[in-house]
Amino acid sequence: QVQLVESGGGLVQAGGSLRLSCAASGIAFSINAMGWYRQAPGKQRELVATITSGGSPNYADSVKGRFTISRDNAKNAVYLQMNSLEPEDTAVYYCNAAVVSIRGYPYESWGQGTQVTVSS
Repeated sequence: QVQLVESGGGLVQAGGSLRLSCAASGIAFSINAMGWYRQAPGKQRELVATITSGGSPNYADSVKGRFTISRDNAKNAVYLQMNSLEPEDTAVYYCNAAVVSIRGYPYESWGQGTQVTVSS
């Protein structure tokens, strides 16, 4: 099983920046797309950004131009650079990975989440 551990959350003022990191550990045949999701209080979890193993990104409209997703395949890590943060970005941010197990079974792995709070 692949485990994901996030880091980099915290409290920041509106207009500020944060960089989230997620490291994958464990045994797998492959780790394909990785991404970030977020869940604000009282709301459903939503996609923030994803990136393929080849490096092609995809963003939610609400973060385009402000957030940048990247990955380091050698380290099995994914990052989210968040600039021009807004109070509406306040949420728990979760790392996600599409994994294929050693036996060839696909599954999704989720991190425990990291809190991002943006004050106005």
